[in-house]
Amino acid sequence: MDLQFIGATGTVSGSKYLLRDGYRQILVDCGLFQGYKQLRLRNWSRLPVDPQTLDAVLLTHAHIDHSGYLPLLVRNGFRGRIYCTPATRDLSEVMLPDSARLQEEEAEYANRQGFSKHKPALPLYTEMDAMHCLRQFVTVDFGREIDLGDGVHASFLPAGHLLGAAMLMVRGQHGTVLFSGDLGRPNDVLMNPPTPIPPADFVVVESTYGNRTHAPEDPRIKLADVVNRTAERKGVVIIPSFAVGRAQAVLYCLSQLKRQRLIPDIPVFLNSPMAVDATQIFRRHPGEHRLTPAECEALYGTAKFVHTVEESKALNRRDGPMIIIAGSGMATGGRVVHHLKAFLPEPRNTVLFTGFQAGGTRGATMMAGATSVKIHGEYVPVRAEVAMIDNFSAHADSDEIMAWLRGSAKPPRNIFITHGEPAAADALRHRIEEELHWPCQVPDYLERVPLA
Repeated sequence: MDLQFIGATGTVSGSKYLLRDGYRQILVDCGLFQGYKQLRLRNWSRLPVDPQTLDAVLLTHAHIDHSGYLPLLVRNGFRGRIYCTPATRDLSEVMLPDSARLQEEEAEYANRQGFSKHKPALPLYTEMDAMHCLRQFVTVDFGREIDLGDGVHASFLPAGHLLGAAMLMVRGQHGTVLFSGDLGRPNDVLMNPPTPIPPADFVVVESTYGNRTHAPEDPRIKLADVVNRTAERKGVVIIPSFAVGRAQAVLYCLSQLKRQRLIPDIPVFLNSPMAVDATQIFRRHPGEHRLTPAECEALYGTAKFVHTVEESKALNRRDGPMIIIAGSGMATGGRVVHHLKAFLPEPRNTVLFTGFQAGGTRGATMMAGATSVKIHGEYVPVRAEVAMIDNFSAHADSDEIMAWLRGSAKPPRNIFITHGEPAAADALRHRIEEELHWPCQVPDYLERVPLA
């Protein structure tokens, strides 16, 4: 048995792990690279494994950095099953076609405006590709073991983080491998805590916040501060948000703040058809999150939903105060980019980020204090206030990851630290070695390691 790291090394995106055991080739996660151009270009490169030779894909959850390459994998010849939990299937039915539509819209816009270096600009894949790959999804309930053939079995365990999110236990002929997926938090605003770590020979653990801890204060306090001071300026609060998980957490907090009269009753717009659909999906999986049915209804009624492009454009002509929640969470694409273009030049407005901003994204650029950002081929001045609430994150922080690892009944034979930028991954490696005295390593891109 061996494991090859073909994504999520030196970065928090592009999660893909190739597990070989005997004649079986299993791909764990199949995500898109995001952020720096040299990473995004990997999405267009040939995979180091022929998709036709893969036996199965195991999907930890629906976020695009873990699932977004699936339409291309299927288009390029993968014919096996894609195993995931029921909620992950429900979310993927929304997220993958949306990812494709965004790429098609951006390619069409680039061609119409003439700012792309490619003639013509093309999407990585189409909505038809996304719909086609969904036919190969097979749902698996948490805790049920599936037989992948030749003595290889896998099971899904709740990871918190997102509806349907799972850690994966793969049992092969020569040992067990646990993939943490994206590890949730013990006291998340929305999600239940992750399952305690089961014993495994090898562990692949994420390290998004491997060198940081989340602020202890309630994120609603800072959210109220940002909304109140922007409303006093008659400004607009733009919240770039992941459509699934983060958007619902922000809506939930806004609904509570309004109900408690801690912020003014200003309009809130959810400008993401995908986020609207995802909010509906929360109602269908009540056992996976903390919200009561009444809280789900309150969350759903907090915002005015924006469906059409025309409605989205009309928001840019409105005066504040108001709040606009729109994708994407790192401002790399989607409708929020058009809102940023409209509202960034005005000092009375605020751009509020609510989670990790990967290097090379517009979000990271703004958080670093840039005075302008490039949008649609031109530089837009950043005069609006730029703020961050990082304890909205659904990722476990360094202390929470360490507490989860300490729960293991026995030390793993090795831990592989992935899904983190270099400083974060190495900081977590150092903590594991110094505090737990367990063997661990930070693998390189395309590195292949034996598990025996």
